[in-house]
Amino acid sequence: MSTMDAEKKLGEKLSDVDVSSQPPEYSDVEASAQHHTLKRQLKNRHIAMISIGGVIGTGLFLGTANSLQDGGPIGLLLGYAVVGTICYSVMVSLGEMVAYLPIPGGHIKLAERFVDPAFSFTMGWNYWYNWTIILPAELSAAAVLINYWNQTVNNAAWITICLVVVVVINMFGAGVYGECEFIFASIKVITITGLIILGIVLDLGGGPNHDRIGFRYWKNPGPFAQFKGISGSEGQFLGWWSVMTQAAFSFIGTEIVAIAAGEAKNPRRNLPKAIRRVYVRILLFYIGGVVIIGLLVPYTDPGLNLRASNAGKSPFVIAINHAGIKGLPSVINAALLTSAWSAASSDLYTSSRALYGLAMVGNAPKIFTTTSSRGLPYVSIIFCAAFAALAYMSVNSGAGQVFGWFANMTSIAGLMTWFGIAVTYIRFYAGFKQQGFDRSKLPYASALQPYAAWYAAIACIVVCFFSGWKVFLKDSWDTATFVTNYLPLALFPVLYVGAKLWRKVPIVKPQDMDFLSGLAEIEAACYDEPPPRNWVERFWSWLVSLILFFARTRSNV
Repeated sequence: MSTMDAEKKLGEKLSDVDVSSQPPEYSDVEASAQHHTLKRQLKNRHIAMISIGGVIGTGLFLGTANSLQDGGPIGLLLGYAVVGTICYSVMVSLGEMVAYLPIPGGHIKLAERFVDPAFSFTMGWNYWYNWTIILPAELSAAAVLINYWNQTVNNAAWITICLVVVVVINMFGAGVYGECEFIFASIKVITITGLIILGIVLDLGGGPNHDRIGFRYWKNPGPFAQFKGISGSEGQFLGWWSVMTQAAFSFIGTEIVAIAAGEAKNPRRNLPKAIRRVYVRILLFYIGGVVIIGLLVPYTDPGLNLRASNAGKSPFVIAINHAGIKGLPSVINAALLTSAWSAASSDLYTSSRALYGLAMVGNAPKIFTTTSSRGLPYVSIIFCAAFAALAYMSVNSGAGQVFGWFANMTSIAGLMTWFGIAVTYIRFYAGFKQQGFDRSKLPYASALQPYAAWYAAIACIVVCFFSGWKVFLKDSWDTATFVTNYLPLALFPVLYVGAKLWRKVPIVKPQDMDFLSGLAEIEAACYDEPPPRNWVERFWSWLVSLILFFARTRSNV
C-alpha cells in the first residue's frame, strides 16, 4: 500500500467524524455503557505533572541509600545514567504509539494489536503484578520514613494509615486522583529541586558548619565501593552493577502516562507534551539528585543500611543532619513521606486500570470491568488494594528489609514491562512501514527509532538476567534475594507460552495490523486548548516552562 493510499484510507475512516474545537460531550455514551467505560477526567496539568513527578518516590529518596552503599558515588551515578538511557528509549517508543492510539489499556492493548493476544495477556498480567507488588513496597518505605521520628509504635499502624489515605483518594475517581497527584507531585518536584539547590550550597560550604565538602568523599572513602570487600576493578564493577536493579526501581513507572491515556482529556495534544518532558525527569531529578547524594554522603555512612535496621534514613536527610541544620531534616522527611503516599496512590491507580484493561479484552474476569456511574472501576480498585496487606510483613521482618524484597520484584517485573513495550514498538514500526503510513505525520515521532527500541529490548533482558548475580558469590547465597530477582523473570515466558497454548492465535502479520480502529473516537476527543483562565493556571504554565528551560540549559552544558 502506498503512502497516498494509506492516507486516503485513514481519511475515509475519519470522514464521518465531527471534530469540534471544544471538548466533546460524553453523557450519551456513558449513560448507555456506564458499567464498562472509563471517563476522560485527567487534564493537561494532571498528565504533565504525572509524567514529570508522578512516580518520583521512595526509589530516589530512600532506595538510593543501599545503592550508594553498594556502588559508591561514581557507581551510583553510572548505574542511574545507564538505566536512564534505557528509560528514555522505552518512553520514546511508547510515546509514538500511545500518542497515536491513546486507548484504555495503553501498551497492554497495543500489544494485542501489534504482536498477538498471548503477548498482550503476558504484558497485562506482568504489569498488573508489577504495580500490585510495588504498592506494599511504598507502604513499607513510608514506615521506614516515619521511623525516623518514632520507632516505638508498631509499623502496622503507620501502614494502615497510609493505606487508608491511598484507597480513599482512588475511590473518588480519576479526577480527584489527578488533583491529589498534582498536589503531591508538585510537592515532590519542589522538594527534589530544593534539595538539589541546597545540596550545591552545602557542598560549597554554605551550611551552618561552613564545611566545604567539594569532592572529598570521591577521594576518601573513594569513587567506587568494593562490593562485598572484593578488591580491585572486579569489586568496583560488581558494585556498579548492583546499582542497576535499584536504579530500575526508581525509574519504573514513567510509562504510567500510557495507562492514563484512556482517561486523559485531549490526548493527542497532551500526551506528546508529557512524553517530551521525560528527559526533564531523568536529567534534572534523577541524575542531578544522585550526583548531589554522592557528593554529600560517604558510602560508608552506617545510616545508609536499610537492610540492617529501620533506623536507615534517606541520604538527603543524612546530608542535612551532617550539615548541622536543625529542624530541616524533619521537614524534608515529611515531604519525602508525602512522596511515598503519592507513589502508592499512583501504584493503586495503575494496577486497577491495568486489571480493568485485562478484563476488557477477556484476559481477566469480566467483573473487573464494572464501573460506577462516574466511570470508577471500583471492583478493580478494591481487589488490587487487598494485596497491600503484604506490607504487614514488615512487622516481623523489618520495614527496610521488606522494602528491599519488594523493590527487587518490582524492578525485574518493570524491566520486563519495558522489554514488552520495546518489542511492541518494533512490531508497530514494522507494520506502519509495511502498510505505507508516514511516521512524520504522527502526533509524536522520534528520530532515534527503531534503534532505541532495539537497545531497550536487549538492555532490559541483560539487566534482568544478571540482576541476582550476587547470590552466586562464595558464601553469599540468599534464598529471598534469588526468588525476588528471578521469579518475575521466569514468570514472563511462562505466561506467554501458557497463553500461546491456550489462545492458539498466530503472531499478527505486519500487513494485517490494525492502525485504524478507535481513531474516530480519539479524534473526536481532541480540541484546541483554551488559554489560562486564572492566576493558578498561568503560574502552572510558567512553572513548567521554567523547568523545561532549566533542563535544556543543563543538557546543553
